[in-house]
Amino acid sequence: CKKQAEKAVHQKKEQSKTKCRKARRRHINLVAEFNHRQRKNIWLETHIWHAKRFHMVKKWGYCLGNSPTEKSYRACYRAMTKHCLLQDLSYYCCLELKGKENELLKQLARICSIDTGLTFQDASCLSGRFEGCLNLYRADRYPEDVLGPVTFIWKPRDGSENRQLWIWVHPALKQDILRELKAIFQCSEPEEVCITEPVTTSIQEQKQVEVMRLGNKRKKEDKEGEKAVPVKKIIGDGTRDPFQSYSWIARTTGIAISDRSMEILRYRLIGPLSNSVLTETLKAASVQTV
Repeated sequence: CKKQAEKAVHQKKEQSKTKCRKARRRHINLVAEFNHRQRKNIWLETHIWHAKRFHMVKKWGYCLGNSPTEKSYRACYRAMTKHCLLQDLSYYCCLELKGKENELLKQLARICSIDTGLTFQDASCLSGRFEGCLNLYRADRYPEDVLGPVTFIWKPRDGSENRQLWIWVHPALKQDILRELKAIFQCSEPEEVCITEPVTTSIQEQKQVEVMRLGNKRKKEDKEGEKAVPVKKIIGDGTRDPFQSYSWIARTTGIAISDRSMEILRYRLIGPLSNSVLTETLKAASVQTV
């Protein structure tokens, strides 16, 4: 046992010597390693920044920042009251509905009630100028069988009778709400099928992972060198099965439901300078008409 332990330590030292930092920090190696570490819990776009400053927790299929490692509560409070504080809410799931406005409102009225206040038919929200918030229930079951709170926003009208609606739900409520929406709109046929895995397992990635584990030089295993195509992270989230459909359509009405989780990022800005930050950050694009 003692000889085996000494042999393992010796092999570990030899392996660490061959792993230079430059090889480990190559973009293709980093992406392959990051994808490998996201097999169970998906990272947000801001994961690296949070991982260096926060205690991370695994919830709802994501890896989220829970509490800061430093005493930064006063700095956060100061930013909220005097400056601007940004929160990453991209772990919220986005469900997209497309179809005729009358048909959408007719069926959506079955899972909400005017007695609770705001509905999908509110004029200010229906125009697309404001975001709405309401509680959803199972179809025709109000005030019983509540599903949970959601926020929604309509895409502004473009002169067509077809509209587009985005509903943001908590990942813990996503499956129940998605199942209810598919039932009321009778969207059972898949429109698009995701045939790729959430973490790529291409030959190129497997080769790179083996190189990183064995500690060999990259030039010996990869003859293409820098011409190798970087491995891209597949869009998806922990609440969506990569081998199942993520878009469904009703052939009778043409209503389509799509799961846009992790495809549309969501950030929350808090503080008096939020509008100033958005004004300086976002620039209007020039629209060219042919």
